[in-house]
Amino acid sequence: MTSPLLEVSNLHVEFDTYGGTVKAVRGVDFHVDAGKTLAIVGESGCGKSVTVQAMMGLIPMPPGRITQGSARLRGQEILGRSTVDGREVRGAQIGMIFQDPMSSLNPTMSIGDQIAEPLLVHRGYSAAQARARAVELLEMVRIPEAARRAKQYPFEFSGGMLQRAMIAMAISCKPTLLIADEPTTALDVTIQAQILDLLRDLQNETGMALILITHDLGVVARMADEVAVMYAGRIVESGSVEDVFYRSSHPYTVGLKAAMPSNDPQQQHELRPIEGSPPDLFSPPVGCAYAARCPHSMGICQQRPAQLFPVGDAHYARCWLQHPESPHRPAELSLGGHHE
Repeated sequence: MTSPLLEVSNLHVEFDTYGGTVKAVRGVDFHVDAGKTLAIVGESGCGKSVTVQAMMGLIPMPPGRITQGSARLRGQEILGRSTVDGREVRGAQIGMIFQDPMSSLNPTMSIGDQIAEPLLVHRGYSAAQARARAVELLEMVRIPEAARRAKQYPFEFSGGMLQRAMIAMAISCKPTLLIADEPTTALDVTIQAQILDLLRDLQNETGMALILITHDLGVVARMADEVAVMYAGRIVESGSVEDVFYRSSHPYTVGLKAAMPSNDPQQQHELRPIEGSPPDLFSPPVGCAYAARCPHSMGICQQRPAQLFPVGDAHYARCWLQHPESPHRPAELSLGGHHE
């Protein structure tokens, strides 16, 4: 067995606010192997973006702080460090595509100059070499007339082209890991498909690993090898994409799947939302954070947090139903059912 490219263990992140301390990430564990895609899934506010931003050193401190945890890239700790083995972590070893390219790019710099900048900073390219490489990268992400487009500014690009430019910048230094934070949220469906195909092709060409942060289960099914489902700052289910989709073992995962639009004519008229609201992370529940919304909730769920129980080979669920001695352990989870 080879060791993971990236391994995150027991990560805790808090934010001090006027209303108190928000416990945004509460003991997150995951890993991603070289060349593989991990999708981190969950509704808005569950801690997906904060997790990777903390790992990348992108959360403002204060008000944010990492209170516990470890993130190891090829076995070396990167939390709180800007360099490992003399190489910059952010930008050089780990690239990141942000959710909104229009607000992430500098409106006063040309696209080519912005793509060239990481090469000047991290790779020591001359200005001419960096400009030439920027054009090559724009061609790699399939922007036509790349040499002309490199001289243009962000306002002259469409949303899809801006996202391609962001991808070109993120892969400019040939990172071993690329993090894509909701890379298709602001795009229409046709452009979304093109961006996802582009990411997959680039991954096949370069061999980089990919962490994909999304709330779109359709994107997960199309792209991921492994899936980590987050709720209220914790991973509640993890496993292969087949395990999580076809053998869902946490009620929250089942609820997310049920809330997806269906192609079945019998179900197209029915919207099946997850009732209730996520818990207040100023004072998280003592027990399972999902218990108040869970149709399978038991007494112990309110009293004690569940650990990650093994469900199958490399498939885990943070749910008391999956305890080996649970009298209600189901062969297959459904939306219905309530236990005392």
